[in-house]
Amino acid sequence: MLQVGRPCYLAHTRRHGASTAAGQAPVAYVLVPPAASAKTLAIEFARYLGIPVTAGMSQAQITGAVCHTYTAAGVHLVMIDKIHRLNPRTTTGAQSADLIKDLTERIGATFVYAGIDVTTTPLFTGVRGAQLAGRASLIDCSAFPARLGDEQPFRDLITAMEGALDLRHHRPGTLPRLAPYLHERTAGRIGSLARLIRQAAITAMIDGTERITKTTLEAVRLDHLAEQHYRPQTRPRSRNTSPP
Repeated sequence: MLQVGRPCYLAHTRRHGASTAAGQAPVAYVLVPPAASAKTLAIEFARYLGIPVTAGMSQAQITGAVCHTYTAAGVHLVMIDKIHRLNPRTTTGAQSADLIKDLTERIGATFVYAGIDVTTTPLFTGVRGAQLAGRASLIDCSAFPARLGDEQPFRDLITAMEGALDLRHHRPGTLPRLAPYLHERTAGRIGSLARLIRQAAITAMIDGTERITKTTLEAVRLDHLAEQHYRPQTRPRSRNTSPP
């Protein structure tokens, strides 16, 4: 989600200039809290732009302040993460879904929702879920493939990550050449890849080598899912015994 918002923010800054863009917030990022009610979700929208909220404010007052401030700040892209936490079948979930529908009508921005396996959750079911599903296009974000036709999107991602490194002795092109290994190591998951490269870079700075090698990468322990994929547990060998 952050990688989606960054180009939008930079494009806005280039188009309007840094001085004109001061005080503007073209991109907003909101995290749906667990068991969110409409009011707690509205408070999350307010918190992102620092809108003051007092205990005595009603949901309608908070929503009004959010819509006014987001419009005044020139928000063009609203990203709502963890959308799978909403369940329109429950009372609080239905109210939260209504709030999002209200915000999309009152804020002139593109809304992007991100969640885990949303098609198997109650998110798009029922009357309110159908309204949400009818206002959005579904994009399935699976793991990055090693190849996509003539393109190599995973290698391109690695090249971009390597370009952001600030290691004095690192040789450019080292990580792209390790693309097959990195894809196998992380199963093509962006989060695992970013964690692997970041931890390897930290290790390179601590030990003074200031470069990342395959040996450095091998020493990093990743998340459990990636480790299970790359290093599956070895089954114990079975013994053949002959009857006496």
